[in-house]
Amino acid sequence: MITRPAIAVRSLSKTFTLHNRGGMNIPVFDGLDLEVLPGECVVLAGDSGVGKSTLMRTLFGNYLPSGGSVHVRHEGVLVDITHAPPHVLANLRKHTFGYVSQFLRVIPRIATMDLVMEPLLANGVSREIAHERACTMLRALRLPEGHWALPPATFSGGEQQRVNIARSFICDYPVLLLDEPTASLDAANRAIVVDLIKAALGRGVAMVGIFHDEDVRNSVATRYFSVSDFKAAA
Repeated sequence: MITRPAIAVRSLSKTFTLHNRGGMNIPVFDGLDLEVLPGECVVLAGDSGVGKSTLMRTLFGNYLPSGGSVHVRHEGVLVDITHAPPHVLANLRKHTFGYVSQFLRVIPRIATMDLVMEPLLANGVSREIAHERACTMLRALRLPEGHWALPPATFSGGEQQRVNIARSFICDYPVLLLDEPTASLDAANRAIVVDLIKAALGRGVAMVGIFHDEDVRNSVATRYFSVSDFKAAA
């Protein structure tokens, strides 16, 4: 059986233009090709500053590439997110792919429970089932129940990261982008997140990740992708 890619990147390039520096151009990468299959965790490799986070944000549609394309399989069809209108990109993020960063951006007064439930409610899951799944996820990530009614803006960095992970893993997204998901976590919580990643891979989720922790990286990577190989000429 032929497995179709969940992500297909073709001839991707990215150059930043610094308009406050007289239009200076800073090339990042050029001619980058990448395919990610269901059940793969492709770990981005390369020295700091080579463009790993830039590539991740381009895959999610936060950065517009200078050239090339990023296709993500959405409802059975590869959608070119580099040219998709905003409502298509919003729908794709709602149903198809999640993004776990090392930072949690929330409205200060939103309770943790409501924040974690929100992706399920947005996809039509009943409030009762969403609440049950959120409780299971938050317990698995060892976030104290006394925190659930509180806004995570008051939490420690590690606690905020666990809320971020719960929110992203609670939905069965077929594609996940993981940008340093374990950066603020202790060893016990890193192990829990590794288990979540492995379980998602077992369900056929396609992942692209950045992990600076070598043990985590080696535990979850199905293969490595060197961004350095596509470094653009200055």
